[in-house]
Amino acid sequence: QVQLVESGGGLVQAGDSLRLSCAASGRTFSNHAMGWFRQAPGKEREFVAGINWSGGTTYYADSVKGRFTSSRDNAKNTVYLQMNSLKPEDTAVYYCAASGRRFTPPSVTTEGYNYWGQGTQVTVSS
Repeated sequence: QVQLVESGGGLVQAGDSLRLSCAASGRTFSNHAMGWFRQAPGKEREFVAGINWSGGTTYYADSVKGRFTSSRDNAKNTVYLQMNSLKPEDTAVYYCAASGRRFTPPSVTTEGYNYWGQGTQVTVSS
């Protein structure tokens, strides 16, 4: 059974940093693109960041570009999201996702991912 488990969320102040982790089990995703999405109350789930299988290609939403960095450790089957200079508008549940196809670029839409974690709450106070 495939599982993606996010961790690292929490309550922080504006300007602080957090690092989210997403550990995969049940299969290896070393050849698959991974993505991060977030969903705030009353809003749709939105793309945050995506990373291809090797880590050589990354995409970011304009709202986080320059502040967030996605990376991966394929030996650990884990992907990370380093979030710096956090803002109150970054408050949301953050989800990691994995593509079911190998060697494809990271998608910026939810339709590009087949597996999802349960999410981790990030709350940024002003």
